[in-house]
Amino acid sequence: MGDDQQAEQDYVFDVSEIKAEVEKKLHKHGTQGHKAQTTKKHILTGVPGFDELLDHGIPKGSAVLVAGGAGSGKTIFCLQTLMYHASRGEKCFYMSFEESEKRLIGHMKDFGWDPEKSIKQDKLKIQRLSPFDITRSVEAMLAKEKGELLIDLEPVVLPGDFEPDFVVVDSLTAVASAFTGTESSYRLYIEQLFRFFEERGSTSFLITETKQAPEIYSTTGVEEFLADGVIVMHNIERGDIRENAIEILKMRGEKHQKKKVAMKITDEGIIVYPSQDVYGSTREK
Repeated sequence: MGDDQQAEQDYVFDVSEIKAEVEKKLHKHGTQGHKAQTTKKHILTGVPGFDELLDHGIPKGSAVLVAGGAGSGKTIFCLQTLMYHASRGEKCFYMSFEESEKRLIGHMKDFGWDPEKSIKQDKLKIQRLSPFDITRSVEAMLAKEKGELLIDLEPVVLPGDFEPDFVVVDSLTAVASAFTGTESSYRLYIEQLFRFFEERGSTSFLITETKQAPEIYSTTGVEEFLADGVIVMHNIERGDIRENAIEILKMRGEKHQKKKVAMKITDEGIIVYPSQDVYGSTREK
């Protein structure tokens, strides 16, 4: 064999071995990526049928708007979610700017839930606050700091040293109404509020009141921009009756179904029917 033939033979390599090595590396990276994805923490709402609309759940620590018109089920959805987590030993805080603690507890008992047990175990707190107290605090601080929002929200938002895993704010609409004529102050407050929850790692649900057929899902529009997720509750008119529906408008970092599905408010709480589409031919008012 000549020198050229020997050199050519030495240069020959096994393509199948290289292919196997590349596939091995790709499989390794793919497995690592899948592991990273599956270890990302998500939370469930515990509302029957709703969690099936999401691939994994709501990313933990998200700020989620729950938007809808009057009577669409926003408060029930949030109370039901808190009860689900409080009963599993997680700390939950319901911050109301409208209904009293007594009335909210009464709503929960009407559905057959046991909020008093979770309250006694220090897993659930319900507190009614005045939005005008927040307005006065923000305006006073703005005046003191010459327009810069340097405000410690913890004494305003949380009771004592209670550090909740889950927070409901009911509602941002009520808070906004107290800032009438000072919308810029409201926007600064909302930005600070979202940052406050983010820094503590709390998963928050912030209720906003909308029209029955909403085109925007919050008072100013900045809320839905800041939020990680938007859940919309609908009151859909069919003839002389109204039917409830729900959709996930957005959920940052999580795949979800993008459609309105049927929902029912029963004697035991909300039930969602993820396979029952609500088509665009229905009429909302």
